[in-house]
Amino acid sequence: MRYLLLLHVDESGWPSLTPPEQAEAMAAYGAFGAALAEAGVAVASGRLASSAGAASLRTIGGKPVVTDGPFAETKEQVAGFYLIEAETPAAAQAWAARCPAVRYGAVEVRAVA
Repeated sequence: MRYLLLLHVDESGWPSLTPPEQAEAMAAYGAFGAALAEAGVAVASGRLASSAGAASLRTIGGKPVVTDGPFAETKEQVAGFYLIEAETPAAAQAWAARCPAVRYGAVEVRAVA
């Protein structure tokens, strides 16, 4: 079964990291991606651009309305994702626990219907 690991982090923290800290974080994500690939569970992954350029659409009065930004009232933003194959929800959660994002925010695990 496929699972989507959604990485929720406070994106305002990235610019406050020093270049060596940013390099260390990127290396950790690279190692995680390599581990997923080596295990044969990686399907796709991606890092998202800043939520400042995001838009949310909702239907209001029968018409689509566009709102700038992610719109959700939260301190964390969706920063990226991994789409993986896992035999069980517990296996998907075990991979999520290894993701570097759990140190800075949360990794949401969702089965793909």
